[in-house]
Amino acid sequence: MPTIPQKYAFLRQDPMPPLMMRVAMEMLGTVEKAGSGNNPVILGWADEVARTCGRPYDKWAADFFNADSIPWCGLFMAVVAARTCQGRPERMPPKNYLAALAWSSWGEVVESKDIQVGDVIILVRNGGGHVFLAAGVSADGKRIMGIGGNQSDRVCFADFDAARLYAVRRPPYREKPAGARRVVLNADGPVSVNEG
Repeated sequence: MPTIPQKYAFLRQDPMPPLMMRVAMEMLGTVEKAGSGNNPVILGWADEVARTCGRPYDKWAADFFNADSIPWCGLFMAVVAARTCQGRPERMPPKNYLAALAWSSWGEVVESKDIQVGDVIILVRNGGGHVFLAAGVSADGKRIMGIGGNQSDRVCFADFDAARLYAVRRPPYREKPAGARRVVLNADGPVSVNEG
């Protein structure tokens, strides 16, 4: 498995981190190619979601997503959801999954004060939104930390300004894993401003 920053080492030590978090961490370090090149791994995710889910939008998205310069945070979340849906339709990615804000209709509604590891965080940004999985929050509630795709053009952990919060959604668990809990982390990294 890829190396994770020390701040998030607890995720490897948890007896039962949420499945989506475990799958997302396996993709840490995936980077889009600079310039006109494309990372075939990222491009392949749209095809994987189309094969797994088989809906008309999924097939359209697989045709549409032909360059890793297209914002891909929603695609990253979709492939994580597809790999963990285990045949449960309610866990499949939302219909318009490439649009980050579409994730605000997925899963179960959560209050911002109750963010837990593995919750899906949807933020607003200039020109759209951003979606990622929560790993923790700062003690003062001003930051949310998590793993996502297209964060500085890669899959990585980052800190985000909580003032950008649009919605919090929780995966529909049959049995909530022990690792899905509120975690307070140090706000010691720069705040992300590059997710598009």
